[in-house]
Amino acid sequence: MQTRSKSRWQHCLFETEIGACGVAWSERGLTRLQLPDSDRSATERRLDAESNSTPAARPPENVARVIADVQRYLDGARIDFSAVPLDLTAVTAFRRNVYDAARRLGWGQTVSYGELARLAGRVGAARAVGQALSRNPIAIIIPCHRILASGNKVGGFTAFGGTCAKELLLGLEGVHLPQT
Repeated sequence: MQTRSKSRWQHCLFETEIGACGVAWSERGLTRLQLPDSDRSATERRLDAESNSTPAARPPENVARVIADVQRYLDGARIDFSAVPLDLTAVTAFRRNVYDAARRLGWGQTVSYGELARLAGRVGAARAVGQALSRNPIAIIIPCHRILASGNKVGGFTAFGGTCAKELLLGLEGVHLPQT
């Protein structure tokens, strides 16, 4: 993994239907998307700590477009994030393969952890795929919420709100899981 220079990555917070979110970016692309935490300051603390970035007065135009798309997505609009440039230089090759496979899933499409392992070229690595997704730095853009446990069960979700947040994101896409 590469070391990041704090002066090279920037971040900002923005309001959405579900609370304050944040993004961090480099000159290569998005490096992090932080879903809401317990409050705005907690979201910013987590974003700053996990992205090792500095606050920006305003995002560049390409990042502002992504922010607007995330806001529209969280307001219920059908948005395709597959073309958003990402900077995954700090991510292992295995995790990059998993994230690339997840990004190929379309709106409302779900697969199991095992199926995603197969799509990433790692048959039988469902547990490792789950661990990679638990470290997903760019939620929504890398749609880890679309990955389910076997039997169409919700599985895990490490964002604040846990599986309730995952079900909310799935619900925005018209996916409703059976209650257990």
